[in-house]
Formats: sequence, structure tokens, C-alpha cells
Amino acid sequence: MHVTFRARDGISSLRPDRTFAALSRALADSSHASFRVAHFSVQSDHIHLIVEADDAQALVRGLQGLAVRCARAINRSCRRRGSVWSDRHHTHALRTPREMRLALAYVLLNFRKHLRAPPGVDPRSSGPWFDAWAQPPAAQSAPSPVAAPRTWLASVGWRRAGGPIDLHEAPRSRPTASVENPSEFPDKP
Repeated sequence: MHVTFRARDGISSLRPDRTFAALSRALADSSHASFRVAHFSVQSDHIHLIVEADDAQALVRGLQGLAVRCARAINRSCRRRGSVWSDRHHTHALRTPREMRLALAYVLLNFRKHLRAPPGVDPRSSGPWFDAWAQPPAAQSAPSPVAAPRTWLASVGWRRAGGPIDLHEAPRSRPTASVENPSEFPDKP
């Protein structure tokens, strides 16, 4: 499941060291026997996650607990009070190897879209612990903040849809113009 939590307006960036460290601990603490955070990336105003759950009830409870735990971590690190998330989280069920691979690349390399960063591993993601990069980065000495995926799709299946993820891949910054309306993006020929 691909999940996105978006911060309310007025919340400072989620990427500074102090806030990211608190969020990373909260994400690590959110995994348990029936609910797992397998991958994540923290952007300035939102968090992308790939999570697994043993059943629908574990998913609902796991996401509720995750949202509360992360909000408390953000409030503590930013020395603030009040609600953190702008609305209910967005979820998208990942059903095919191709969907899972695209979601992995999107989540782990999302900083390239938002920060216009060069190819590389986002230090504000679970990317440093991801073991299927086409060009493996240096090994991490810190313990992984994510749980190992246990479903076939998230652990093995996605590799059938294109193999290891290349650091040069990047999420699209905007959709491609439709054939019906090529003037959607006037700066493109």
C-alpha cells in the first residue's frame, strides 16, 4: 500500500535533522507483527510510505497509530501543539509487480521531484537501507528504521517488473500532456 500524509499549512519543513530524526524513530516504532513500514521518504510538507498489513483491520489500526505517533514526534521536535496532518491520508493499493516497482522508485526517489536533486540516495528516506539499488550506496552502520517486507509483491515480485532501481530514475515532476490537449504544457513543443 502506498500511503501519503500531508502536513497542514504552517508546519515547518519535515526534513531538518531534528524533525527527521524524530519522524524516523516514530516510523520505526510503528512497525509490529501485523503492520509494517517497509519504505518511506520525508519531504518538506509530506511523507510517502509503503506499508504492509496482514489484514484490513491491521492496516486501519496501523495507519491510525502511525499518524498519531508521527504527529506527536513532529509536534515535539518543532515545539508546537495542535493538529499536524492537513486531512485524511491518501492510500493506493499496489496490486502488480509493475505498480510496486513504480511506487518504490517514486517513494525512494521523490526528493528528485521536489528538490530537483541530482541522482543519488535521499538521506531523508529509507533509501540508505534499501538493498536493491542498481548502484549500491555505502553500507549504513545505523539500524534500519523500516521493517523488511514480507509479502511476495514487496519483497520479490516487483523485481520482475524491471529489476533493481537505478539512481537516475526519477518521478515525473508533472504528467505528460494529453493527446487531446497538447496545449496543457505550452513550454513543450
